[in-house]
Amino acid sequence: MEPQAQDAASSGLIPGRVPELVILDCDGVLIDSEIISARMLVQELAEHGVQIDLAYVARHFLGRSYPTVIAEIRRDFGVTLPDGFEEDYRNRLLDAFKRGLQIMPGVRDMLDALDVPVCVATSSSPRRVEMSLRLVDLWKRLGPVTFTAHEVAHGKPAPDLFLHAAARMGANPAACLVIEDSLPGIRAGLAAGMTVWRFTGGSHMGTDTPPEPDDARPHLRFADFNSFYTLAPALRTPR
Repeated sequence: MEPQAQDAASSGLIPGRVPELVILDCDGVLIDSEIISARMLVQELAEHGVQIDLAYVARHFLGRSYPTVIAEIRRDFGVTLPDGFEEDYRNRLLDAFKRGLQIMPGVRDMLDALDVPVCVATSSSPRRVEMSLRLVDLWKRLGPVTFTAHEVAHGKPAPDLFLHAAARMGANPAACLVIEDSLPGIRAGLAAGMTVWRFTGGSHMGTDTPPEPDDARPHLRFADFNSFYTLAPALRTPR
């Protein structure tokens, strides 16, 4: 099936094939965290002379690992951040998460009704993803099947993380359904030979979110996990 975005009335699944595994991104998919992270990064970088806005973060950093973001800042702005920047940023971000992090609406019900295995594949650090999922009471359920970019040589948009997750879960990559929000994540899923749906319901996404470029076209876009089983009824546990 060619990667081509479809509307919510049609299915992005390959006809006649029920996925063996659903692979979920974390930030911006399971949890509404990307807007918090973006605002915090803009604020922290401004204190070191780097002036960017939320749109810049969305274009360049969404879905990327922290080392990749810092390398791009160094390259594009000629700024070497102090040794303590990463730890200070992470600590302040986690404090902000404690104050305002929310699970995406419909996620818990979707997980409760899912009839195939599920796992998480995220660019977040192990510490951040654990704390994030604990805050929304998903860690006990998803912690044992959460995989991070720290476990592979190359993060998104390389396919390594999704292929690693599929291998660890014993699934054929061609039979995996990836739920992503970021363009690097979409590219990674497509490069892994997986079916990719783009979730657009996070607070960091808006009606002005531009169409995906040709190399990052998901098989389907959706904005509400409450519609998940309308789109993929074969994945629901029989009632």
